[in-house]
Amino acid sequence: MFSSALKSFTSNISANYTISSTPSSICGAWKVYDGKKKSTGKAVSIFVFERKSLEPQAGGFGPRSSSSALKKVHEEVLARVKKESNLLARLRHPSVLELAEPIEDTRSGGLMFATEPVTASLAGLLREKDDQEKAGGVAGRPSRFVVEEADGQLRRRELEIDELEIQKGLLQVAQGLEFLHESAGLVHGNLTPESIYVNAKSDWKIAGLAFAGPPDTSDTPSNIPSISLSEVLYHDPRLPRSLQLDMDYTSPDFVMDSNVSSAADMFSLGLVMLALYNSPHASPLKTNSNISTYKKLFGTISSAPSPTNNFLSSRPLPKDLMSDVLPRLITRRPGQRMNAREFQQSRFFDNILVSSIRFLDSLPAKTPNEKSQFMKGLPKIIGQFPRSVLEKKVLPALLEETKDRDLLYLVLQNVFKIIRSLPTGRRAFTEKVVPKLRENFLAIKGAATERDAAKEAGLVVVLENMELIGESCSGKEFKDDILPIIQLGLESHTHSIVDKSLGCLPTILAVLDFSTIKNEVFPVVAAVFSKTSSLGIKIRGLQAFVVLCGGSSSSQDDSGDGLDGALQASKNTKTSNNAVLDKYTVQEKIVPLLKVMKTKEPAVMMAALAVFKQVGRLADSDFLATECLPILWSFSLDPLLDLQQFQEYMALIKSLSAKIENEQVRKLQELSFTSSSARNNDLMNVGSTDAFFGGNGDDVGENDFERLVLGKRGPSPSASSNMLGDSLRPQPQRSQSSQAAPPVFSWSTPPSTANGTSTPNNFAQQYNSTLQPTSAASSLGNFAALKPTPPPSSGFGSPMTNGFGGMTPMQPSNPWSTNATPSTATQPFGRPANPSSQSTFSIPPPNSTSPFSQFSIAPPPSQSQSSMQSQYGKGLGRPGVQVNGTMTANPPATKKTGLDAYESLL
Repeated sequence: MFSSALKSFTSNISANYTISSTPSSICGAWKVYDGKKKSTGKAVSIFVFERKSLEPQAGGFGPRSSSSALKKVHEEVLARVKKESNLLARLRHPSVLELAEPIEDTRSGGLMFATEPVTASLAGLLREKDDQEKAGGVAGRPSRFVVEEADGQLRRRELEIDELEIQKGLLQVAQGLEFLHESAGLVHGNLTPESIYVNAKSDWKIAGLAFAGPPDTSDTPSNIPSISLSEVLYHDPRLPRSLQLDMDYTSPDFVMDSNVSSAADMFSLGLVMLALYNSPHASPLKTNSNISTYKKLFGTISSAPSPTNNFLSSRPLPKDLMSDVLPRLITRRPGQRMNAREFQQSRFFDNILVSSIRFLDSLPAKTPNEKSQFMKGLPKIIGQFPRSVLEKKVLPALLEETKDRDLLYLVLQNVFKIIRSLPTGRRAFTEKVVPKLRENFLAIKGAATERDAAKEAGLVVVLENMELIGESCSGKEFKDDILPIIQLGLESHTHSIVDKSLGCLPTILAVLDFSTIKNEVFPVVAAVFSKTSSLGIKIRGLQAFVVLCGGSSSSQDDSGDGLDGALQASKNTKTSNNAVLDKYTVQEKIVPLLKVMKTKEPAVMMAALAVFKQVGRLADSDFLATECLPILWSFSLDPLLDLQQFQEYMALIKSLSAKIENEQVRKLQELSFTSSSARNNDLMNVGSTDAFFGGNGDDVGENDFERLVLGKRGPSPSASSNMLGDSLRPQPQRSQSSQAAPPVFSWSTPPSTANGTSTPNNFAQQYNSTLQPTSAASSLGNFAALKPTPPPSSGFGSPMTNGFGGMTPMQPSNPWSTNATPSTATQPFGRPANPSSQSTFSIPPPNSTSPFSQFSIAPPPSQSQSSMQSQYGKGLGRPGVQVNGTMTANPPATKKTGLDAYESLL
């Protein structure tokens, strides 16, 4: 590997340049490596010559030659190699290979020098073309030439040699020969495809000057030694053929006449042209580096190239080349050959494409008027150029002219047209065009305070081609290099530039991420909308808001400027949903801008309507109701709106109102359903005795209620007890006494038993008797209708048959006493006592000597008793309730005694 061998080199080149590990091409005895200067990153090509290439070849003199003689030959070869590099350092011309670092010796005996980046030699391209043709055409096999990209990726160099490429290259070689012959006073001496290099711009450059020297007729003193034909024509088998003169391209002037003149290079140029069109791509002369063979070929007319034998070409030659050029190059007599200048003026180069390339080469020397005319006419013929010529020759030449501000907009128009036509336009744009855009628009940003009309014209061209730029850039490249240019346009004082910049918004949304749009793009757009005094910019800003809210951008047609208030729907609309503003930004940033907008022109109002349509899709219903609808109503009542525009506003208002209504109805329905379910659950839990007391929830029927209110004896409670220890479940009715027991309340005096003792009043049983469970299907407060029950068969002989006992105060005994003896007498409300359950709240019996307490009130007459019993059975005697058609009066606030107090209880 070269990397290990390079470690032994101690040179300036290896220290200051990064060199690839493998050669990109092999040109004769040189291995060419791609390199890059460490300090600047400038690309170069490193030519490396290894000493081991001078080792004797098999079949040569080898052992029979002395070591001293071989060493002398090696020294001559090394001197010839150094001569080539030294001449490149002295000769500076666009058609001569440019030297970047002079040749250096190393301790291992190797040589290396650096030049401008080259792709390959012309001989290498011709061999590549031969391989492609053998494999079935250009697409038969991939290119063998590989280049390392800036990101470290390897990419094959696709090279083309078409007719225009040949014409352009031969023209450049002729220009280089003209320089050597007329300005430098040198003869190349070994002009072959191996000595012509193709650089990264597809230019053909002359090199291989190891055999160069002054002509024999030169009178100018030169420190460059003349060519020794006797030495260079001798082929030494101990040396590689690439280090010796190639006789297949040598002029007969050298071999047969021993004459060194510039005409010899023109003869060699003719043989190079034949190699370009021949198949295989080689010289028609096959000399095998033998002088005798060479002289024999030119000894007869049939073996020497001439017009009669098609110059020994296996393929047809171009007409102009066949009739006008080759007969004046490949001829035995030097005086009959054309010189390099005449060659450039031949009809072979008389076409518009070659002439355009020649004009590009001399463009810096042209006048501003000539440059302007050329740039205006170039777009007409760009489509005729081969793509390789456009990318490698025309595009770089145009970009060099961006330094001329007066031509900037014309140059950029041609540049974008070339990028659009190239299949590799994306790579060409990022590598070549973007640096020039930054240099022209961002490098001096803020430095100049005066208006630069030429720069603004170029900026307009960039903005018009923003869609192409977005397709040719990644998101990061667009954000770093292109977005600042758009922001520069938005900050411009020229309305047309601001309008173009706002029109780029759909492309921006499709390329950039959400955070960049929200934090870097939207604030600038909002500032432009707020500060502008232009009606057109105001409308364009509203259209930008539509795009930012996720809508589509509509371009106005040529029939109007869009200021009539009617928003025409464009047929070509581009919807971008890649990135839109969030709901918060729309509600808190965009809507307030519309609210404070003072311009009431119909066009602005209708553009604002389009924004509100997008806001209606994003904002909350409460925000629409409280913020958007008032603004819409205010805008709709503007007197400048016509009927159709007002109807469009009303349509949106109705649509948003319906949306708000539907949303609110849906919310209330969900809330009502949730509240109803929760209320039902609460009522079931509260209204059920089972849920509160742990009972089984048996319903209380109509008969049970009548027994309760009429004082009849009912079934005893069940075994299950409530929180007070009393049972709530009704038991089957037991046998009753012939005489019904009067109802007893907590305030009444218990009746006396047959033996003269009163039954203890069980307060808990009285309390629980009022808590009979209701039906689960009924709600609280709903009771069955009260129906009067006929009195029992026994008469009202007892003073307490009316259901009310005398009011007896609590005795001063311990209310929490639990040693009261359970009574077997009938309990209040006619229910038998439960002997297994005693309440803790018992009331001592009154004095047994009198059936009435000292605080008791005598019952009314028996006639009233029957009436009162009937009234109580119907309405419970509640004050303020109508009983038997008569409304009872509310009791007075004053304390009543006697009969009044008794009546108040009813």
